[in-house]
Amino acid sequence: MIDFNRIYQQDPTMSELDARQVAQRIDTVLDILVGGDTHSAINNLEILKAELLAHAADERDNRTGQPKSPWEI
Repeated sequence: MIDFNRIYQQDPTMSELDARQVAQRIDTVLDILVGGDTHSAINNLEILKAELLAHAADERDNRTGQPKSPWEI
């Protein structure tokens, strides 16, 4: 399995998406597809999608400015 844990820049003040790292991950998935391992490629795309959706949700939550309840953290 490929390590897909580093798509965000390491900036402590802001979790900003790094487009180059996302593009690298897509290239890796394409390489996996060319190699014929469609199951792993689909799995890696699902992981990437989940991380991007989580990042979008975090950005949305940060913009609202409402403090979260303890059970929402």
